[in-house]
Amino acid sequence: MGFLYAAMEQLISHAARLRTRTRGRYTCPIVVRTPYGGGIHAPEHHSESTEAFFVHTPGLKVVVPSTPAEAKGLMLSAIRDPDPVIFLEPAKIYRAIKEEVPEGDNAIPLGEARLLTEGKDLTLITWGAMLHPTLKAADRMAEKGVEAEVIDLRTLSPLDSATIIRSVEKTGRAVIVHEAPKTCGLGAEIAARLCEEALLSLEAPVARVTGFDTPIPLPKNEKYYLPDVDQIVEAAEQVVGF
Repeated sequence: MGFLYAAMEQLISHAARLRTRTRGRYTCPIVVRTPYGGGIHAPEHHSESTEAFFVHTPGLKVVVPSTPAEAKGLMLSAIRDPDPVIFLEPAKIYRAIKEEVPEGDNAIPLGEARLLTEGKDLTLITWGAMLHPTLKAADRMAEKGVEAEVIDLRTLSPLDSATIIRSVEKTGRAVIVHEAPKTCGLGAEIAARLCEEALLSLEAPVARVTGFDTPIPLPKNEKYYLPDVDQIVEAAEQVVGF
């Protein structure tokens, strides 16, 4: 497993540099699909969330769909993109989420997040499999009279900072949800951008609901590692009540 991962790392690294190395004369239109993330009781190496590693590779686009329709639309754009794209498919939602997938060309542009719900009190930012517990948490907060905006990032690199900043400037509060470890996860980058570009709009510290800084446990304890609705709601309540 380690050898295969190292080989893929080298392939992606070289592909991502091709445009720069050739001063724009050549590109590398390749899409690498891979399942990632926990929630299916697989061994720990198969359940890691590696998005931060790929986002940290300049020249590489990183896409994470959250539903079947989103997967089709984002895949169409990834295939047509002139640069290399890593397409991370959350293993947890392979068979857990069902919906009608539109026929025809419904390509979703890379680099554009989507706003699923609108609100004035709180912004919830997430992607992939974590979108679904985040939406449930937003519903629970609505029952408490708190209106939350939910942002599905879709593309992690390039990151749609504009949508995030615009939402937080309106709500003044943000909670970021991801299942990868907390330290140096993508949530840290998003929080840093909020501090750099929307600090005067923040009414509370940015909160992160994440996995732990440990290897993901074996199946018996996996449920204790992945963020759940209760944890998201607790963080949202703390941010709103700050």
